[in-house]
Amino acid sequence: MSLPQRATITVTRQRRAKKRPKPLIRSAGIRLALVYATVFGVSAFALAFSLWYSTLGLLERQVDLTIRNDSAALADRYASGGLPALVTAIENRLAISPKGDAIYLLQDSQGKMIVGNLDFRPAGISPAGGWYVLPFTRQGASSTALLYAGVLSNGDQLIVGRDDRAREQLRGILQQGLLSAMGLMALLGLVGAIVIRTLFRRMIQDIAATTRAISRGDLTRRVPKTGDGDEFDELAEIINDMLDRITRLMDGVREVSNSIAHDLRTPITRARTRLEDAAIHANSAEDLRAAIETATADLDGVVAVFQALLRIAEIEAGARRAAFAMLDLSPLLLDIEDLYHAVAEDRGILLRAEISSPLPLLGDRELIQQAVTNLLENALKFSPPGAAIMFRAALTGTTIDITIADNGPGISEEDRIRATERFFRAESARSTTGSGLGLALVSAVAHLHNGVLSLSDNRPGLRAMILLPQTPELPAE
Repeated sequence: MSLPQRATITVTRQRRAKKRPKPLIRSAGIRLALVYATVFGVSAFALAFSLWYSTLGLLERQVDLTIRNDSAALADRYASGGLPALVTAIENRLAISPKGDAIYLLQDSQGKMIVGNLDFRPAGISPAGGWYVLPFTRQGASSTALLYAGVLSNGDQLIVGRDDRAREQLRGILQQGLLSAMGLMALLGLVGAIVIRTLFRRMIQDIAATTRAISRGDLTRRVPKTGDGDEFDELAEIINDMLDRITRLMDGVREVSNSIAHDLRTPITRARTRLEDAAIHANSAEDLRAAIETATADLDGVVAVFQALLRIAEIEAGARRAAFAMLDLSPLLLDIEDLYHAVAEDRGILLRAEISSPLPLLGDRELIQQAVTNLLENALKFSPPGAAIMFRAALTGTTIDITIADNGPGISEEDRIRATERFFRAESARSTTGSGLGLALVSAVAHLHNGVLSLSDNRPGLRAMILLPQTPELPAE
């Protein structure tokens, strides 16, 4: 057999294997329906059996109590009036209900019947008396009865009982009703299982159709909601929120890719042009060295952009949490203020600082320092000479509030929404140097510390606040 023929046979077998239907038990809908039907059936059977058992038990207790009361009443009659009174009481009872279920038999010590409605004494009754369930014959008909046999003071024996024929009939009716109810419950359980499987399958089909469309590239599809506000709607809402986030992330990746291509093309092209120009027109080693140094500076800017991107990705992945330690932010922020105070004076800008102490935090000292210096550098970059910058850090409740407010051009409300996106630059910052990654890094650092970066209007200028949850304890010195 040639290789093409073998390949054809292999593909054909694979296609047949794919077309082979899955066993029903592997269907989640079938399993859910079976679980529902099983639970419903067991519950219904337990309820019906409990009712059946309770009804028969109540009936038996009533019959037992009736026999006890009747025997006690006849014993009282015998005690008060002797044997004639007892005979009269039994005859009266038999006269009132000659064909009822009551059973009486009074025999003397020799076994001769004195009065009663039994044809003969049932076999198996001990002379000492007691409770019995025995077959008997009355008026030519055989049945089963619950009997109580007692011995009188003169040696006569009294048997009081109740015919069990009515209870047997009731037991049969209850059994028939139980079987009918079980059949109805089984039917209802089957219908309920089918309904549940249909609802489950419909929801899964909606999710499968949506995810299938998204896998083909249609990111606009969403899982439809029934509007009932049930768990299926909650699941659909969660999935749709996830899809919205994926869409935003995809758009962000697309924008970052476009921004990288746009922002890095210029310095790379400029470096390449300078090197080519130097290679052609350089008249001395100094000219060539100057061109190389300028191109190197341009390429260093490109490397810095990639390093910033990698740092942001590392922060967002949470890899820096391993370096967290207890620290007091007050000395760190005071050191930053001392460093930039001189820079602000050189530019004719007033830097006012209000740093509270202590400011306990569990975090990464280096990242906090970089985030704060990024905000200060932005404030200095966009503040005109004679302006003032407020650098404030305080503990507000259980939150550490680090605020840097300037009097520069600020950021519009529309641009503030996107200010923390990578490579985003507002119109007011187009003419200044930068890569558009500073606020993105600050936001990533804040989120790594379970905090948030808040941007607002300082009227005029920008107010940037890093809000971090306080850590209540400082390390022991």
